[in-house]
Amino acid sequence: MRILLIVCDGLGDRPIKELNYKTPLAAAEKPNLEKLSSVGVKGIMDTVAPGVRPGSAPAHLAIFGYDPGKYYTGRGVFEALGLGLELKEGDVVFRFNFATVDDRMVVIDRRAGRISEHTGELAKALNDISIPGVELVFKEAVEHRGVIVMRGEGLSWKVSDTDPGKTGLRVKKCEQLDPSPEALKTANLVNKIVEESYRVLKDHWVNRDRVKQGLPPANVVLPRGASILTKVEGFKERYKLKASCIAGGTLYKGLAKFVGMEVLNVPGATGTYETNYKAKVEASLKALRCFDFVFLHFKQADLAGEDGDYRRKIKVIQQIDEALKPLTFLDDTLIVVTADHSTPCSIKTHSADPVPIMICGEEVRRDDVEGFDEFKAARGGLNRIRGLDLMPILLDIVNLAEKYGA
Repeated sequence: MRILLIVCDGLGDRPIKELNYKTPLAAAEKPNLEKLSSVGVKGIMDTVAPGVRPGSAPAHLAIFGYDPGKYYTGRGVFEALGLGLELKEGDVVFRFNFATVDDRMVVIDRRAGRISEHTGELAKALNDISIPGVELVFKEAVEHRGVIVMRGEGLSWKVSDTDPGKTGLRVKKCEQLDPSPEALKTANLVNKIVEESYRVLKDHWVNRDRVKQGLPPANVVLPRGASILTKVEGFKERYKLKASCIAGGTLYKGLAKFVGMEVLNVPGATGTYETNYKAKVEASLKALRCFDFVFLHFKQADLAGEDGDYRRKIKVIQQIDEALKPLTFLDDTLIVVTADHSTPCSIKTHSADPVPIMICGEEVRRDDVEGFDEFKAARGGLNRIRGLDLMPILLDIVNLAEKYGA
């Protein structure tokens, strides 16, 4: 039996007054998810731990069965892998946002209006920055995101972020997180990068054009998520499953590469609102002919949650549901639908609320809970699990779990 793991990023939410205290998932019309739920067992999942607001990277590591406390150093390295960058031992990797600041370095827009055009030109200009003693590589990713690879002697990933996390605050100074001279050196380099990025970008032609159009300029980079590449046992070695990934966002491709999944590039899979949902599902069906395990990722519910737009969140849930229709006729496949974290529209960021999960298939000990949302899943037969519990549960259902004891 094959396994299809569908992660709808940021799917979970909290009750919304305008929806009669339903969540977007509960309010959405989703006949195909409802049909899948009729042959499944439901539950809720703390991807990292109860009360922990998980980032997407540690949450996915846990879902894949890799302890984030052991393997997660920061998000940057996964973004870099997802972009196809070759990393060397000792490299320190940051992710960054193109952001908008005023001349006092006060953040006006943390995502520069979710800039999506000409970011390659901005990254090209940034690659002309020269700082003695270190080699820098800037690479644009999806929309406002990008990565910085810092290469040189005496560097450390034990440094703080520069993103203040909200608008109206000054860009944070990067600080060392341990007393080592390497951490101090790296923090100073990061602060210099921020300073130089503003110098290079503030009058760039891309930003002059954006200002003329009434758009926020991408006039600074905010490095965060310093990380280094760690060694890990591959997915196939660990689980005896040949695995593949279908995703639009570079982070999720990088996470898949990190654990040894084969990343399948699908035309139209963008990681934005404009992604081709149908093409991703069709690619998943095709992949299931060749792979034992397929990881299918959708980013859009998270984007809507971060935008605080519950109507948009309902819409993307319904778009995902429509695309999933072919899966309701799938045999000999264990289908899992869940999320990496909740992104409530009311707070526009991740929360520690457990995410709904359902495991569907012919050999699943299904429960009698009808439908699929945060409230119904909480009454399901799977009860409440952790992210690290998921892979052992799936392996047992497909009869690949090893017996414990005599």
